[in-house]
Amino acid sequence: MYNLLIIGGGPAGYVAAERAGHEGLNVILFEKKSMGGVCLNEGCIPTKTMLYSAKIYENALFGDKYGVSAENVRFEYEKIVSRKNKVVRKLVAGVKTKMKVNNVTVVEGEASIIGKSEKGFEISCNGETYVGEKLLICTGSEASVPPIPGVAEAGDIILTNREILALKEQPKSLVVIGGGVIGMEFASFYNSLGTKVTVIEMLPEILGGLDLEISAMLRDIYAKKGIEFNLNAKVTQVEGNKVIFEKDGTSHSVEGDKILLSVGRRAVTKGFGLENLNVELHRGGIKVDEKMRTSVPDVFAAGDVTGFSLLAHTASREGEVVVNNLTGKNDTMHYNAIPGVVYTNPEVAGVGETEESAKAKGIPFKVAKLPMAYAGRFVAENEGGNGVCKVIVGEKHNDVIGVHMLGNPCSEMIYGACMAIEQEMTVEEMKKVVFPHPTVSEIFKEVVFEF
Repeated sequence: MYNLLIIGGGPAGYVAAERAGHEGLNVILFEKKSMGGVCLNEGCIPTKTMLYSAKIYENALFGDKYGVSAENVRFEYEKIVSRKNKVVRKLVAGVKTKMKVNNVTVVEGEASIIGKSEKGFEISCNGETYVGEKLLICTGSEASVPPIPGVAEAGDIILTNREILALKEQPKSLVVIGGGVIGMEFASFYNSLGTKVTVIEMLPEILGGLDLEISAMLRDIYAKKGIEFNLNAKVTQVEGNKVIFEKDGTSHSVEGDKILLSVGRRAVTKGFGLENLNVELHRGGIKVDEKMRTSVPDVFAAGDVTGFSLLAHTASREGEVVVNNLTGKNDTMHYNAIPGVVYTNPEVAGVGETEESAKAKGIPFKVAKLPMAYAGRFVAENEGGNGVCKVIVGEKHNDVIGVHMLGNPCSEMIYGACMAIEQEMTVEEMKKVVFPHPTVSEIFKEVVFEF
């Protein structure tokens, strides 16, 4: 008898298993593919590894701006992919080690929920039956494949985030259907390596849900780098390597060696016996409360399977909330300070309310922003580049409710804004915080002094 059964070894599952094992619970975790889930094997880590290679290549190409010149700068696509695979293997091994150190039993195989008996929750895997007191479902998400005519017939020309990471050769041209985070990161990578990239987005702007002004600024940067953007465009058909779309009432087409489908992800709620528990679903995912409890007692869900905030760091925190409540530590999940990052070059990072979301919610607010060039470190390390830092403050309490940035290395700076929002810090409190100098993060404080 296990204290906790966990289905899925992604960021929600393996973090929950680690924490629960550390607290002395008898834990078993089932993973049908590779430990680490989509994030580690087919998403966050491999894409960022490849994007870093592209950034190094770009730095070498344009090093003369910094007084450093190099001749015959080139890259080897095969080595970039090989290094990506090496990094993934190393980190997967690290997750497995964490499970072992915390006495978590790991079963590699496809688990299926049998149901609940007098003994407890029963799960079958590899011909064996396992019983536990509590059940945590972390089955994650999968790429959405829209019913576009011709997609099924296009064969290996069509890629999702999984297949594109397995390419052994760089495509000369790439059509990206969907200008969200995943689409833009792959567009950035291949653009840096010289691939002709076209992005087709149904919405009026890329990176839907992020700050519109910053999204537009990033699009302008990449348009100058050679990416062709088609906004307000609806894909109607795929014919081999040709994508046909409607824009401004007329039909257009573009061809690519490969076509990346990047139109979002959907929760995995089928194929593992969830129907045997009669768990309530909501908007395509498993419905949970603030403690990650489902409608069935002693059954929890965390990560992408909830269909809410499909981010690895959200999943990890949700897994922690589950374990904290199981071990007597009252904890609830908050979503007001979940950071979002786009690892393009330059990076985009944001947390909390955008101007658009605050208006939609009827929250009175005020905004201040400054160019990143106000930070000396940014000027020193980003020759010829610029960006922006925008801070949104609630008028009622004068507290920080949103921060949005464009410019390197904002992915490493956004956590400070997360803490400010989570702790409901006011403008006056932020002004008293001492930032190290010179750092790019000082821009946050500079903007706060604009209020």
